[in-house]
Amino acid sequence: MLIVSKSFKQDSYTVILEVTETSKELRLDQFLQIYLQSLSREFIKNKIKSKEVMIHGRPGNLRPATRVLKGERVQLFVQRSHEEDEYWNGKQLPLEKDPLIIFEDQNIIVISKPPYMTTHPTGRHLFYCATVYFENIHQRMIHSIHRIDRETSGILLLGKNPVAANQLSTEFENNRVKKVYFFIAKKHPTSSDPVTFHANERMGPMEDGPKRVFIHAFPENSQEGKEAKTYFEIFWQNPQYALGLAFPVTGRQHQIRVHASAHGFPLLGDKLYLGNYPMFQRFKDHIATPEEHDFMELPRQALHATALKITYQNRPQLFLSPLPYDLRDWIQHTLKLETESVEKEIKQRVENYFRER
Repeated sequence: MLIVSKSFKQDSYTVILEVTETSKELRLDQFLQIYLQSLSREFIKNKIKSKEVMIHGRPGNLRPATRVLKGERVQLFVQRSHEEDEYWNGKQLPLEKDPLIIFEDQNIIVISKPPYMTTHPTGRHLFYCATVYFENIHQRMIHSIHRIDRETSGILLLGKNPVAANQLSTEFENNRVKKVYFFIAKKHPTSSDPVTFHANERMGPMEDGPKRVFIHAFPENSQEGKEAKTYFEIFWQNPQYALGLAFPVTGRQHQIRVHASAHGFPLLGDKLYLGNYPMFQRFKDHIATPEEHDFMELPRQALHATALKITYQNRPQLFLSPLPYDLRDWIQHTLKLETESVEKEIKQRVENYFRER
């Protein structure tokens, strides 16, 4: 399969794919799913039936079972739907449209990603994406070098060309990149008041199917799960809340959220680990109760990728991201703290951490 062209507009997406030797004679729905791996076969079949898929030079109605031929060009059109919007307590959330550019040159773009923006098109999220945003600006393909969760805000690196993207992706794959996350925790009533702690619980899912999304923490000496290590610094706390930094040593799925919860510091707004799997599903299905909304306090987990250190152009580079608007507002209105002093504390602790390593 060869991508001939793709075009994102504010509310629509068009891609043209050429059938190559390795993809000839496939069913049309199978061919499209190679490109759209995150979308269900049913979604793709509906696109074909609704005539949003065409094969250049081939008249007539297409079916999911239509076989594609080598050299043919298949065009897919997707219209943005309300399914990409975000809701909280029955109301649509206003999303911050523009990511903050922290650094840019001829090879890479370093941004502070807003909450809810995906790294690249995936699943039902095809438009509010970092790569899509900059492809519209630069009119060329933008490459994702790594990713952070959709709800998580903060530092994200993008590549302007495949060479730079591959080089920096190798840094991530070989665990040579150092990261720091800021978080707000809603303390467990029985939690202690540590200033620093190491979390070494192993982690992994306990069930197959949809419940694999819930990651469990196992004792360090357990044979279950995979090794995971995170260092935490709590720099402000009261009986109910805590502000802190997480320094992940490994990079497991949901690692900071699981480790923080295991030590009595579940993240504010975290439907899985401040809440539980049934509550997570109720929020996902838009049937969570008003009381559950009040308990979460924030529409998303209070986690922000605040710093990243990577070797770029043969020297170490440290990128820092300011706190996002939603976490700033919550800190000011709920904790009555000056966010400038919070950001100053974060910056100093990040610099101290990297100075010692």
